[in-house]
Amino acid sequence: MRVGITGHQRLKDPSRWPWVRAEIDKLISQLPTPVTGVTSLAIGADQLFAEVVLEHGGTIEAIIPFHGYESNFAVGQARQDYCRLLGLAMRVEILEKTGSDEEAYFAAGKRLVDVIDMLVAVWDGKPAAGLGGTADVVRYALERGKRVLHLNPVSSTLTEQM
Repeated sequence: MRVGITGHQRLKDPSRWPWVRAEIDKLISQLPTPVTGVTSLAIGADQLFAEVVLEHGGTIEAIIPFHGYESNFAVGQARQDYCRLLGLAMRVEILEKTGSDEEAYFAAGKRLVDVIDMLVAVWDGKPAAGLGGTADVVRYALERGKRVLHLNPVSSTLTEQM
């Protein structure tokens, strides 16, 4: 099963990350194997998801928005985590950038949705702060008839949308 991730890089209440991790862990453990996690490896939800998929013996595939994407990560742990996970990916697809960073993020989100069976969205349910945000990717997935599991870290709820 091919499962994609979209979600927040930061949470207003960082103490909610353990709940998010536990819910992703529970979800991945219930999926038929083999599980392939598809991600852009952004900080936050993407990297957490990739870690959990790997812990369960799954593989990850990376869809990177553009060449040089790693420069968006602060030098230090964030960039190291990105590079380490990228090195563990079984497949890496780097998209050609044809517009703004936001347009590239949305293009990567759409590409991710196009190649998965199900999308996990770590999302507070609010509109995207900019083009290509979680809300945009969820909307695109629903328009394409994809199964979406919405983990809301604010309300601690899991809902399925189709």
